[in-house]
Amino acid sequence: MSFLRRKTADQASDTAVAVVPEAPAVGKGRPTPKRSEAQGRRGPVAPPPKTQREAVKRSKEVGKTLTKDEKRVASGERRERMMRGDDAYVLPRDRGPVRAFVRDVTDSRRNIAGILLPVALLSFIILLIRNQTVQLIGPLILLVAIVAAVADSIVFGRQLSRRVAEKFPKGDPSGLSVKPRSLAFYAFNRACLIRKWRVPRPRVTRGDVV
Repeated sequence: MSFLRRKTADQASDTAVAVVPEAPAVGKGRPTPKRSEAQGRRGPVAPPPKTQREAVKRSKEVGKTLTKDEKRVASGERRERMMRGDDAYVLPRDRGPVRAFVRDVTDSRRNIAGILLPVALLSFIILLIRNQTVQLIGPLILLVAIVAAVADSIVFGRQLSRRVAEKFPKGDPSGLSVKPRSLAFYAFNRACLIRKWRVPRPRVTRGDVV
């Protein structure tokens, strides 16, 4: 009988042992790395990619080795440098001193092409009005704006080509084309955008002498 009582007491003592669960860690358990720490962990800066495909591939490879916070810091840093016009971060079409000069000259003047987007929006709103006479005005206004913008861009493109030839007689060091048509097309695409939407952001204001 004593043996049975001893065995029962041992079983009761075993079941009385409480298992204390570990408390879950609050937060991520470490401070958010500073920008300098993230830069140091990434190591030296590699040369800029030559093509957009190479830039995307390199971004994916780097992203695999970074934490979530470091990716956020690196993304913000790349965005800011691209907006400033850093050749290591801008698109290949925007690299070089010639393209930077074209952007500055374009941003310093009032381009008729800059009204195309607002006029297009206005024309669309006019088309919603249920009046045939009024609806004819919208496309007409847009057509006039397009013709004026193209004419202004042709004149500006010729002036821009002469200025680029004078300032960069040896061509673009980055290897991009300096043909008049290429420069005019680049300037026209930038002029069509609202200033706040232009990338890189404008470095000059309207009326500045470039």
